[in-house]
Formats: sequence, structure tokens, C-alpha cells
Amino acid sequence: MILENKLGITDYAELARQEEKISKNKAIQLFENNIIKDREIGSFKCLAKIHQFLFEDIYFFAGKIRDVNIAKGNFRFAPLMYLEQSLNYIDNMPQSNFDEIIEKYVEMNIAHPFREGNGRATRIWLDLILKKEIKMVVDWGKIDKNDYLLAMERSPIKDIEIKVLIKEALTDKINDREVYIKGIDASYYYEGYSIYKISEDGILDSR
Repeated sequence: MILENKLGITDYAELARQEEKISKNKAIQLFENNIIKDREIGSFKCLAKIHQFLFEDIYFFAGKIRDVNIAKGNFRFAPLMYLEQSLNYIDNMPQSNFDEIIEKYVEMNIAHPFREGNGRATRIWLDLILKKEIKMVVDWGKIDKNDYLLAMERSPIKDIEIKVLIKEALTDKINDREVYIKGIDASYYYEGYSIYKISEDGILDSR
């Protein structure tokens, strides 16, 4: 199914290309412009701002809570009727140390509050929390795609795998542009978006 979009695109492959190109450019701008207030970090409001910023030029639902139930494979994300309750619960989860932060991240992944773009927005959200609370971020390029996807799939039952993967990829280069840019490319690759690569000067090049 082709998602309704502001670009009027009706071809799935073309929409994927444009989504990657436009939202990756917005991800670069997100790093360069301080749009997230420190007090908001870790909240759903913060995540919604990130999502809106990334996808507002593409989708009408950018930053808005989904109005449909969604699933991936055999896993169903939080049912719509309990979604707002879940988000309120996540807002109140502690985030003072690494384990608490990853547990909060896992719960937000289960909630999957948006129609599309959850993973990409939530990984940026996670890095902001880690940066604020423990002065670390994830070097996503160090985490294998298949290892990550399998660990996230199992995380609602057992989160030790995703904790180990992320802990081993932590870096204290919290303001390093190269780490951020490589992380965005890796994050998009996890979701199957790999046509455009961000160069060191922030320009997108098709592979």
C-alpha cells in the first residue's frame, strides 16, 4: 500500500527514494539546529518533534499519533485503544542510567506511535537521551543490521541482547558530526533505505 503523501507520488519505489533523500537532509538539519529543548528530552513530545521535523515535507501525519493498528511480521505493536496510555507510561519511565534508558527505548519501540518512520526517529530520540543523561551516544555504524533487528524483535521478552549491542557501540563523541552522519546512514540502512549516502560535508550522494 502506498502511503498518502504530500508529493503526490503513487509509485512505491519512487516514494521510498524521495523519503530517504528528503528526510536524510532534514536529519542533517536536525543536528545543526537546536530544535529540541533539553527539558523535553526523553518525552513523547520530544519524539513527536523529531518525527515531524524529519517527515513534515512528505507525510500529512508527521509528528501525529497513528490512527490505525500496525504490525511487523508476526508482532503487533501497541493496540490503538491503549496507545495514549502507553505513551503516558513511557513519559514517566526513569532514564537516569543506561539500563533505564534502553528499557524506555524498548517500550517506545513497542508503542510504535507513528504510521511510518518510527525506527529512524526513535533512534535519534534515544541518542538525545543517552547524550543528556550519561554523556554518550551510539555509534550505529558498529552495530550489524541483522543483529540489531533480531535483538529488537526479541526485546519485548528479553532486552539483554539489545542492551549488549548498544553498550558495546557507545562513544563519548557526543558532538561529533561524523559519528552522527554515519549513524543516520546506518539507521536508514536498518530500514532498507540505502540509495543515498551522506558525505562529510553533509551532501547526499546516490550510491
